[in-house]
Amino acid sequence: MGVLSGKSEEEPLHSGEVYHLWSYLFNAKGYLVTTQVLINHTGDNDLKAFLEELLESVFTQEAQQVEALLKETGIRLPPAPPDRPNVEVQDIPAGARFNDAEIAILIQKELISTKVQCSYIMGIANREDIREMFGDFHTQKEENEVKLLQITKDKGWIVPPPINVK
Repeated sequence: MGVLSGKSEEEPLHSGEVYHLWSYLFNAKGYLVTTQVLINHTGDNDLKAFLEELLESVFTQEAQQVEALLKETGIRLPPAPPDRPNVEVQDIPAGARFNDAEIAILIQKELISTKVQCSYIMGIANREDIREMFGDFHTQKEENEVKLLQITKDKGWIVPPPINVK
C-alpha cells in the first residue's frame, strides 16, 4: 500500500480525509432522520414525492457509499439516530407542524451546505476515488436543488429578494 501506487483505492487515507469522511457520514445519518420527520410534516404531494426520492436516491445512497469506504479502511463508524415512524400529517398539531414552504427552505439549505462540503472534500482529498465520489454527490445535489427550485416556483413558495430598479 503506497501513496503513489497508482491505484487510488490502495492509497491510505490522510487525517483530513478520515475526519471529513467521518463527519460527512455523521451528518448524513442525522439528516436521513430529519428528512423522515420532514416527510411526515409535508402536506403537498409533489414536495413529498421529491423528498422521498431525495431520501432514497441521494441521502441514503451517499451514506451507504461513505460508510462502505470507511469500513473498508477500518475506520470506526459514527453513531446513527433511530429511524422515525411514519405518521399522517393531520396527526401533527397545527402549531407544531412545519409548513411546506418552510420544509422546502430547510431542504434547500441542506443541499447548498452539503454542496460546499462536497467541494471542500474534493479539494482536500488525495485519492481520486474520493474526489470522484464527492464530485458525483455535488452533481446530484445540484440537480435536486434545481428540481426543488422548480417546485418552489410552481407552488408560489419562492420569496425573491427586493429588486432594485431605477
